[in-house]
Amino acid sequence: MDVKAVRDAVPIDAVVSEYLQLRNAGGGNLKGLCPFHDEKSPSFQVSPSKGFFHCFGCQEGGDTITFVMKIDHLTFSEAVERLAGQAGITLRYEEGGYNPSHQRGERIRLVEAHKIAAQWYAEQLATGPEADTGRAFLADRGFDQAAAEHFGVGYSPQGWDHLTRFLRGKGFSDKELLLSGLSQEGRRGPIDRFRGRLMWPIRDIGGDVVGFGARKLYEADNGPKYLNTPDTAIYKKSQVLYGIDLAKKDIAKASRAVVVEGYTDVMACHLAGVTTAIATCGTAFGGDHIKILRRLLMDNGSARVIFTFDGDAAGQKAALRAFEDDQKFAAETYIAIAPDGMDPCDLRLAKGDDAVADLVEPRTPLFEFALRQIVARYDLDTPAGRAAALDEAAPVVARIKNSGAQHEVAVQLAGMLGILDTQFVVKRIAQLARWARDRGGKGPAPDQRQRGGGPQQQAGPMTATPRGPALNLRNPVFATERELLKLALQRPELVSPAFDAYGVDEFTAPPYAAVREAIMEAGGAEFGVQDPQDYLVRVREAAPDDTVRAMVTELAVEAIMLHRGVKGVDEVYAGAQLVTVRRRAVERRIRDITGRLTRLSGHGDPAELAAVQNELWILQQYDQNLREHGAAAL
Repeated sequence: MDVKAVRDAVPIDAVVSEYLQLRNAGGGNLKGLCPFHDEKSPSFQVSPSKGFFHCFGCQEGGDTITFVMKIDHLTFSEAVERLAGQAGITLRYEEGGYNPSHQRGERIRLVEAHKIAAQWYAEQLATGPEADTGRAFLADRGFDQAAAEHFGVGYSPQGWDHLTRFLRGKGFSDKELLLSGLSQEGRRGPIDRFRGRLMWPIRDIGGDVVGFGARKLYEADNGPKYLNTPDTAIYKKSQVLYGIDLAKKDIAKASRAVVVEGYTDVMACHLAGVTTAIATCGTAFGGDHIKILRRLLMDNGSARVIFTFDGDAAGQKAALRAFEDDQKFAAETYIAIAPDGMDPCDLRLAKGDDAVADLVEPRTPLFEFALRQIVARYDLDTPAGRAAALDEAAPVVARIKNSGAQHEVAVQLAGMLGILDTQFVVKRIAQLARWARDRGGKGPAPDQRQRGGGPQQQAGPMTATPRGPALNLRNPVFATERELLKLALQRPELVSPAFDAYGVDEFTAPPYAAVREAIMEAGGAEFGVQDPQDYLVRVREAAPDDTVRAMVTELAVEAIMLHRGVKGVDEVYAGAQLVTVRRRAVERRIRDITGRLTRLSGHGDPAELAAVQNELWILQQYDQNLREHGAAAL
């Protein structure tokens, strides 16, 4: 794919401005509130001239393509295709690269078929005389035509092949219709899979229709109450969430998601102002769904996931199943069960929008609900019943990774069971947790996931690295190394060719040494002078991991810090940074050699002693030359 053409054609500030307000940050940069974490003062910066963004609060950063991937939760190829469409660029796909032509063509065709089918179904519901039953079904549940249009709800006619014939007329082959799941094999060829049903389009997180959920309307229909698209090349029911395209921005913004059980429940929640509601599509909430939500919630320790389940036995079973995956979240998990076992759709009809909004306010932690369900099965009036309940509940609590939370829940469990010796329960659970870790061959879980942790510090006197301790920029050594790297990335013409002769060991901070190595791998500052358009892209690609890549982006976006009295970023300023870093490296070497001379004095080999003395003299002369002549001595 001609990725460079796409990257160059779509200005990063134009793309970012669609999602947040930007204002002048000085030095040609723009700033705004970061869309990837909650903050009150802007630490998110965009460099239009470099084509990069970086947040000094959460350390997210990259180019235009990276931003679209993160904000809309797309793959690299999907982001490139979306930007190419905006710029009017026709992508060229190379053989052996991403998505060979037949695979790419298949996905595009299947998505296009679903898009057309969704429009056709919606038209049938809006204007088709046969769809009266579907319109009545929606009206009975409090949804008018405007609501149907907002969610794209449609209707599939009862005939055998209405949609199949329509899509054939649009140029789709029978093979494509069967692969899409919109049609199925009949005795005389393909027929419609969905007939006489109310249709909900299921979109992926990027907004493409990839499948349908279909609700039975007629008694003569012998099929299941809900019929979903079968798994296809573009639809996997365990990897999609209904309503995620509408809810994703509000989920990320509010750090909260509400998981409901059905399509009409999602509609009821959104219309009641709970715009973070989503639902699974004919399957239990599982690991792949958690991955989707974690990307939106950004593993924020203050994030919340609220599950709403019916109060019946099936709903309780679903809640317990969700609890089994609870520890895969960094978010707090809660359960909400409406009075009289009503789902959000029924609750909205009976008591209005406010009742729905009130329902999903966190009430009961999911772990507490799960434990109460376990404890309720035993007779707690007898010692044997309390012991049996503890035997079943203790391993559940022991799975909680956060040691502080585990202790707190253990105390609560003792209270539920009526066991006065709280420490007995706490010790029992701690012992089970240790045994589980030992059997797995792993030590205690790290505390990084403790709930309530805040974002890393904004750039300033202490600048957080993506991993590891913060670098104290009050340390003049680190501060100067950082300035020199910023110059090498942002203004390579001011430091080339001298910078390319600097060794990695001249940078004492490990993150800065790694960036220096990445610049070297990309062809050095000299390449930046020759080809400024591709320079930063090549440096990022040369970075060995995401940590170094993030640091490259940060240094490429961060403003160069001019000291008072310095007129501007010019060759004089750049030369001063070059000389300071080099002189400090020379001084470190002089200290090392002086110590070596001390060790050799009196009993060392004369020839070795003379060589070391000569090296020391050369370094001292070089240091004096740097002090007197500055950058000219480099």
